[in-house]
Amino acid sequence: MLERKLARLKAIFAEMERALIAYSGGIDSSLVAKIAYDVLGDRALAITAVSPSLLPEELDDAQIQADEIGIRHELVETHEMENPNYTANPVNRCYFCKSELHDTLKPLALERGYPYVVDGVNADDLKDYRPGIQAAKERGVRSPLAEAGIAKAEVRQLSKQLGLSWWDKPAQPCLSSRFPYGEEITIAKLQRVGRAEVYLRKLGWKNLRVRSEGDTARIELLPEQIKEFVLTTDLPQLVSTFQSYGFVYVTLDLEGYRSGKLNQVLNPSVLQSATHQVVSG
Repeated sequence: MLERKLARLKAIFAEMERALIAYSGGIDSSLVAKIAYDVLGDRALAITAVSPSLLPEELDDAQIQADEIGIRHELVETHEMENPNYTANPVNRCYFCKSELHDTLKPLALERGYPYVVDGVNADDLKDYRPGIQAAKERGVRSPLAEAGIAKAEVRQLSKQLGLSWWDKPAQPCLSSRFPYGEEITIAKLQRVGRAEVYLRKLGWKNLRVRSEGDTARIELLPEQIKEFVLTTDLPQLVSTFQSYGFVYVTLDLEGYRSGKLNQVLNPSVLQSATHQVVSG
């Protein structure tokens, strides 16, 4: 089954002939970039959007991975932080983010002669509340992974099978996802969250989030790692470090990390609408 899906993915790119990839450096868009390059060679171009919501370390990873794949890679700046609809952080914040992204990429693609812009949306993403998918769909963006029916776990399987060294890389959505809906997003807040997460990763904790609520940092780790974290971490030093970044309070979420946790406050009817999202193509 997985081999058939991979064959379908390759066929999708063969039909395109030329493609521009919205490439964040995450596990999904990296697989898309890999297959696009394998099929299209220099007729594939990966572009990473740079903004305050992208960790510098993630940008470094994106560049290293693009070099390993061999695909041409360029950077563009996006300016979602200038849009009050985005910084107000409504429940459909991602719609305004992806609108800015693809309003930047689409003209560039047309100018360079790329008939298609593609992203890394996978089949599982269609089951979650992802308003950014609608923004991409409105702008004609295609999602080859979703079109081929490839789910998140299969993305990792294929990445490992194809020898991508980052096949087990933790998911790393944009830093704006660390704030509860309705709390204004600022560059200063993004920077302190980013610095806090980098600090924890340097201590050896990889799959985590630092959620920001007002002056409080709430650390989320995998549930099975919480006990070890409490027993082995210099907690006073950690608190002092976080406070130097601008937080006043530092807490640990005892439930642990769970993807999409912020969406649990949404009205069920909003979440249900996600099941009706479809990809173009």
